[in-house]
Amino acid sequence: MKAIVWTTYGPADGLHLKELPKPSPKDNEVLIKIHAASVTAGDCEVRTLKLPFMLGIPLRLWFGIRNPGEKILGQELAGEIEAVGKDVKRFKVGDAIFGTPGFSFGAYAEYKCLAETAVIAIKLANMTYEEAAGITIGGQEALHFMRQADIQPGQKVLINAAGGSIGTFALQLAKYFGAEVTAVDRTEKLDTMRSIGADHVIDYMREDFTKGGETYDIIYDVIGKSSFAGCIKSLKPNGRYLLGNAGLPQMLQGRWASMTSDKKVIMGTANLNVKDLDFLKGLVEQGKIKTVIDRSYPLEQVADAHRYVESGQKKGNVIITV
Repeated sequence: MKAIVWTTYGPADGLHLKELPKPSPKDNEVLIKIHAASVTAGDCEVRTLKLPFMLGIPLRLWFGIRNPGEKILGQELAGEIEAVGKDVKRFKVGDAIFGTPGFSFGAYAEYKCLAETAVIAIKLANMTYEEAAGITIGGQEALHFMRQADIQPGQKVLINAAGGSIGTFALQLAKYFGAEVTAVDRTEKLDTMRSIGADHVIDYMREDFTKGGETYDIIYDVIGKSSFAGCIKSLKPNGRYLLGNAGLPQMLQGRWASMTSDKKVIMGTANLNVKDLDFLKGLVEQGKIKTVIDRSYPLEQVADAHRYVESGQKKGNVIITV
């Protein structure tokens, strides 16, 4: 099978197309013929190991101290079940599925074996493989934080970095839960954010939302790049500040702010699971959310896709067609 192997920590030049043996499923596994995958910011961070210390060291121990050898990256996939192990009950040959291989990665390839208990679900017939490939991680991370926010109809929600894969789902979910949404991102993403329901948009390249004097019931900083003090100041009494990708200083500040004020700081990551995947699939079926796709690249051009994601320009998702 064709696959993109990751050979060195650092630039995308370390991603190479290679022919590898086709895997065979174990008794409790399914063999997935992959039709589409995604390139997330997380894939790029893992490739470079530009991660918080508490994550970077364990991942280097997991992948390899000096280099990752020849690992296959990719955390989201969609495809068709080509073979099943003798003990598999959830799926059958021919099922169209989507989901994540988790920290086993491996989506940048023509085939991947996963246990039937993995976070995978049956794809909607009216979803393309490309649309399905982009929903699992961005959708579940956004859903996790929107549920933590406990949004009430009519509340004012600001989403910083609303134009990326997590942000576009968070924006749509906040609207689904009844919020008035202000979306913040760079100039070229404003129209995309309006098109999926943003009530107001702010171009962070021209305006700092923490200095505008407006206050919000909930602020969700998807990538943890805004001013902590500025966000706390921009919250209404009893407001909630949701922090994705929090570093150690923000964790300490968040704990202190939650203890000493009426404002609550919420951090963490989603526990990816099939139940939430089915919930998101239901919202897609109802027309409440959709996968925003910026660009698609063939498998051979995964390195170019990584460079584009790292440029910060992507709107929603970047998809790999296999």
